[in-house]
Amino acid sequence: MSLAFAAQVRAAARLGVADALGDEPRTGAELAATVGADPDTLDRLLRALTSHGVFTAATTEAATAATAETAPAHYAHTELSRLLREDHPAGMRYIVLWATAPWTWQAWPRLDKAVRTGKPVFPEIYGQDFFAYLRDSDPESAEVFNRAMTQSSRITSDRVADALDLTGVDTVVDVGGGQGHLVDTLLRRHPRLRAVLFDLDPVVAGAVDGIRPGGPLAGRCRVVGGDCRVDVPSDADLYVFKNVLEWDDDSTVAALRTVCRRGRPGGRVVLVQNLIEDSPERTVTTAMDLFLLLNVGGRKHTREGLTRLVAAAGLRPGGVEPVPGTSLHALTAHIPEVA
Repeated sequence: MSLAFAAQVRAAARLGVADALGDEPRTGAELAATVGADPDTLDRLLRALTSHGVFTAATTEAATAATAETAPAHYAHTELSRLLREDHPAGMRYIVLWATAPWTWQAWPRLDKAVRTGKPVFPEIYGQDFFAYLRDSDPESAEVFNRAMTQSSRITSDRVADALDLTGVDTVVDVGGGQGHLVDTLLRRHPRLRAVLFDLDPVVAGAVDGIRPGGPLAGRCRVVGGDCRVDVPSDADLYVFKNVLEWDDDSTVAALRTVCRRGRPGGRVVLVQNLIEDSPERTVTTAMDLFLLLNVGGRKHTREGLTRLVAAAGLRPGGVEPVPGTSLHALTAHIPEVA
């Protein structure tokens, strides 16, 4: 039944039902007219979702005055359904669409093979590795992925900015920083700070307005495209990886080695990650761990495992601290001084 529930939430997200439903209860027919759906079948979908607490059946004055046979069902928001709205500050619409993307329905049934081999199943299904497929074959999923990463970053950027120690930092590079929400947050808070947003070219092309050319923060920010496994901007005081290092271990070590090679000696590297053993949402974190195995052969890390990869890249591991108000932890490492 988990499969059925995932399909129900995905359908509601794609149809935009949560956005169509405002503060007042509406009938399935009224919502159907707004989102372009069949009234009867949308009512059936909403009835199913209310059984999971996504939307709720509401009583109106008109419904109270009518008989049970003639009163159409009215639906109202719950805390869960509001998260599917585009305008919710902690909205998860694109995260839902990403976790239920069409390719996932092909990958999950092959989990046994991925567990047996330790390898991703995505390439054998689609004939390309995961990111090449997004770039070349499925622009809709690529757009959903970028928006999902942006939503995730928006939800936690303030908390991560609170937790980062910027003592002695003039320049920070956000490696794999998506569309720049964390960079934007840091620059607004720290008027003397300079920053670089670094991610793949198609991703940084959608950078937030504040750091784009002509934006109010553009004078203190460079937006650079590239692959962090190959190279990163040089000579920064602080490099931040936020929920990035979740590929196969070789790719993670390669990315960290580029920072070790290009960063300022004595500089710091902060890895902001969900750690499996410290996660307050273990059902989500462990599911995402297997999700990463299926698509890129990646993983969610344990504290010990991530520390081991940091050391293998030539960095000096430091402490691990929780990021208050989130399920994230921050591992600090240091770029060795020149001998």
